[in-house]
Amino acid sequence: MTVIAGRYRLLDVLAEGATGTVWRALDETDGHEVALKDSRVPPGLPADEAPLLHARRERAARAAARVSHPSVARVLGVVTEDGRPWVVTELVRGLTLAETLEAGGPLPAREAARVGAEVLAGLRAAREAGVPHPGVRAEHVLLGNDGRVVVTGFGGAPEDDAGPAAELRSLGALLETAADDRSGPLGAVIDALLGEGPEDAVTADRAERELRRVAGGGARTPAGGARTPAGGAGADGDGSRKDAGSSRKGTGGSRRDDDAPRTGPGPAPRPSAHGDGENTASAHGAPPARKRGAPRRVPVLVAGIVGALLIVGALVYHVVRDDGPGAGPGAPGGVTSTVPAGPGATGADGVPATPRS
Repeated sequence: MTVIAGRYRLLDVLAEGATGTVWRALDETDGHEVALKDSRVPPGLPADEAPLLHARRERAARAAARVSHPSVARVLGVVTEDGRPWVVTELVRGLTLAETLEAGGPLPAREAARVGAEVLAGLRAAREAGVPHPGVRAEHVLLGNDGRVVVTGFGGAPEDDAGPAAELRSLGALLETAADDRSGPLGAVIDALLGEGPEDAVTADRAERELRRVAGGGARTPAGGARTPAGGAGADGDGSRKDAGSSRKGTGGSRRDDDAPRTGPGPAPRPSAHGDGENTASAHGAPPARKRGAPRRVPVLVAGIVGALLIVGALVYHVVRDDGPGAGPGAPGGVTSTVPAGPGATGADGVPATPRS
């Protein structure tokens, strides 16, 4: 395999464009994989102008190395091979937006807005660093496997800058292609980005804020027409919920959790305690929850006391009966009296009982 600048071993081609080929390469000094892009001379360019073109691209790449933003591919360095500059950047694993659209079609509005917001944030950071983008297109946007949105293609030079307005129009054209629906709030942002009249002018800061609001579901257009925050009429403009007691109006609002009908087996509504100690169910029309605590223990206690009294009474009864006068062989315990019952009393065999001395 070819080794560039005695350090970067080319592995395979990642992408090809008018300005050069992007390779996946192995940095043999530390074992890390990087992306490596060469500089291609366009057909018909005079041979004596090629060195000037390479020099301009090298300056632009070194300027891009000053940009530090998550949505801009990090430039790690520039090396020279065969008189051409090779730009070394971080390797972002994923697909370009162009590949994603080709494989799966346009993106849902909220996802398109998220991509647009991240792209715009990267473009703004690069412009502040003095590295304007020549015109962002779908092949310049990488959708990383880790969720990052990364802008590439900063291969131009400051003298090629068409201005911030042109940069925003290129973003509007990108979103027009990427989004599957322009009927909602995203469509309004795209129209503002594409607008050329002064009445349609929009700043990069405002456009980014609007895109992030759409991406977060902060605004949507219901069937009724009026735009409402996500969550319906029960949410504030910043997405926070209003007081639960507020009324719900319109068809675009979603029902509160406690308004939703219960359609299947599940736990009973959780009781809510009031200051008077009563528990009332919070569900619509549900019966009050059964009281718990002391009232349930009183019958058990009373039954125990009554049972104990009955046992004691039975014991006392038997003791008194056993020890009382007239107890005889039939008495409980089999105790026999040795005292005559009275004059003329006879024993068990019919013989008159004789008192003992």
